[in-house]
Formats: sequence, structure tokens, C-alpha cells
Amino acid sequence: MIALDLRRLRFLREFEERGTFAAVAAALGYSPSAVSQQLALLEKDVGARLFEKAGRGVRLTDAGQLLARHARVLLAAAEAAEADLAALGGDVRGTVRAGGLQSAARHLLIPAVASMMSTHPAVRVELFELELEEALPGLRLGAVDLVIGDEYDGHPRPRPAGLRFEVIHEEPLKVVLPATHRQARSVGPVAIADLRDEIWTASAAGTGHHAMVVGTCRSLGGYEPDLRHRSNDADVQLELVRVGAAVALLPTLTLPAADPALAVRDVAEVRLTRRLVAVTRDTPSTPALTALLAAVKDREREIRARAQAVGGAPAGGGRARIRGGYSARTTGGRRGRARANAGAR
Repeated sequence: MIALDLRRLRFLREFEERGTFAAVAAALGYSPSAVSQQLALLEKDVGARLFEKAGRGVRLTDAGQLLARHARVLLAAAEAAEADLAALGGDVRGTVRAGGLQSAARHLLIPAVASMMSTHPAVRVELFELELEEALPGLRLGAVDLVIGDEYDGHPRPRPAGLRFEVIHEEPLKVVLPATHRQARSVGPVAIADLRDEIWTASAAGTGHHAMVVGTCRSLGGYEPDLRHRSNDADVQLELVRVGAAVALLPTLTLPAADPALAVRDVAEVRLTRRLVAVTRDTPSTPALTALLAAVKDREREIRARAQAVGGAPAGGGRARIRGGYSARTTGGRRGRARANAGAR
């Protein structure tokens, strides 16, 4: 009978997911030689070659692929057993590792951590700033327990098997202008079509926010935006708007509650939204993870209640990174003649 070491099986799953010893080492905090040694011991345990040379690297053999598939089941069963035992004891304790983009961390995760420190002091919450794309391998492998990512209207993210996705917050996107901008003279909605001649700022090329800004200008305005400034930090984008160097399209959680240098307006053509999505493994949750998710949802309800009290969507306040997909429905609109303010990075 083969005696399988769960820790070594986790190394194997990490290799299956990441593809190199160096990537496994970086993810788990080991040296590449230590990873290689542990996997060599696993080969000895099972009495079969699990790896073979492939160019300058290595890949899984048929036996390695077979064992990796079984490792997924065994590691999931071990995690489920841990969760069931924790629930049976009735104590809410243990470690929960959570991550999210900056706006989610600032407005949902950090308040939830503060709440957990008083309501469940035996739970250790470790918080990371992570984009969903970066976090998915660790989430699938058990290195991260909860990630809050985002997705834009009409363009939901893929839902890989083995993960659970739950929409926990929805918010509108707003046009953000310098307070001195001609379109800011009215408090009414601003048409994307009327910003044809403006300089724009967005997240870096290849991100969802960048694609959303470009796609919205194309579909609602019928033009290619003059997108000169790119930053994944919403505070940088807002500063560009403040100094008159650009206009922006941002989710409300990334916006300050009040800023006399900014004019925040609705989109005239259509309501565009961003959703925040809580992603966990599709396995039984530990009481600690359940408690953290409940605290996150409590915080979201507070944000929503405040927004309803003032008759609008919540404003954020502070720095935030922006990612995600996009969609915008064409509904027409006026062509603008506004002139762009000069600006540079």
C-alpha cells in the first residue's frame, strides 16, 4: 500500500497548476531545490516517474498527470474534513487568507477584519492585495481562501470549475470631470458622445477597465478615445482629472465623498455598472471563512444603506485599483465639441 504525504501532493498540484519548480517555489516560499527534493521523494513514495524533460524544463508524465488528478480529490477531502471537524467543535477559530482589489480591500475587507477582531478574536485573518487573475491559482490550491474581484456590466468573468462565485455588491460607473469643465456647469448626466474631443485616463492596456473605457467610447460615442494616461491606481486617475489633464469613467467606490476640484456625473446614454464578486473554493467552508464572509456582507449592507439614505450610489474615498471586463449598449447621443485640456504623465 502506498503511503501518500499530503504536503508532497500539494507540491505536485502546485506544479500542475504553475508549470515550473521556480513558480511553485515562489508561491509556497521554498527554494526551487527544496521543491525538487520534495517531488523526488514523492516519486520514490509512489515508485513511478512523475516528471520528464521537456526542452529546458520538465513536465508531468502520464503517471504524474494521473496522480495530480487524484491529488485534487485527496486535498479537497482533507480540506472538507478540516472544515467539518471545525464546525463540529463549535469554535470559530483558525486562519483565513483573503485578498481583493484595492477598492474592495479598503471598503469591505478591512472593515470586516476590524469586526472579526472583536467578534471572533480566535480567528487569524491574513489580508493581501490581489487581483482575481493573480489569485486564482492560489485559490484553487488552497493558499488563499477568499478573493473579491470585479466584473463589468454585460461581461461576466469566466466561472472555472471548482470555484464558487457570489455577487456581493453592485455600483454604477460615473463620468468624472474637472470642476471647471464646460460639461460640469450642469448637474445633469453627461453623454459619452459629448466627450469625443477629450483626453482620457484609464487603467493599463490589457486590463478590463481599459477595455471598458475604450469599448464605451466606441459603442456610445462612436469614436476612438484619446487615451493618453494609464494607471491602475484610481487616485492617479483622479489627480489627472483634478488638474484638468483628463476625464475618467470610474466606479463609485473609487471616488472621494466630496472634492471641490471634481465634478461627478451620471452617464447619459445608459446605466453602466460594476459588480464585486466574492470567490471561494466550491468546498465546505470553515466556520472562520463563513464568519469573515458574513462580516464582509454586513459591511456591504452598511454601504448600500448609506447610499439609499442619500438617494444614490456610495462614494468611496481613497486609493483603488481598477480591473475587470466591460460592455456598453449603443443608444446614440449628441456629438460634443468640448476641447481637451493639455496634459502629460
